[in-house]
Amino acid sequence: MAKRILRFSGWLAALMFVAAPPLYATVFYSKEEALKLAFPNADNVETRNFFLKPEDVQRIEGLAQSKLNSKLVTFHVGKSGDKLLGYAIIDAHTVRTKPEVLLVVLNSEGQVRKVQVLAFHEPEEYLPSQRWYQQFVGKVLTPDLQLKREIHAVSGATLSARAATASVRKTLALYQVLIAGK
Repeated sequence: MAKRILRFSGWLAALMFVAAPPLYATVFYSKEEALKLAFPNADNVETRNFFLKPEDVQRIEGLAQSKLNSKLVTFHVGKSGDKLLGYAIIDAHTVRTKPEVLLVVLNSEGQVRKVQVLAFHEPEEYLPSQRWYQQFVGKVLTPDLQLKREIHAVSGATLSARAATASVRKTLALYQVLIAGK
């Protein structure tokens, strides 16, 4: 009997170790908090969903130079009265093997206004500083909006920097095709 209890407790400990969430998984902001960060002066934030056609996907992926995760895209549109404050996308993607969620905010003209990490499930030493994300402010989609061109690389966080740059490029391409192109 004692051997069975000991064996069971060993299996239970192993199961708890395997099933336990990693200690480095961090959620910094909820969706509601993120939208308040995106549009602090908004009295209204509308949600606009787009179901992408195959030709839209092809065009967006070509502009972004990366694959889209979904054919359903949600833009959050901030307004204060009749004044358009801008657009925001909450983008979830994989960095190495774990997810990261970014908030990419554009002004009403389609320039990057803010990039904010909402959740990061990789070890924090792979997370670029908020100062690094500031590089994107004022940027529009150009061929040079890439690492080692307009965007500085991050030593020790190359995959995170690459994923964030791809996320910003996708957001700008989505804006160009779905918002500015309409």
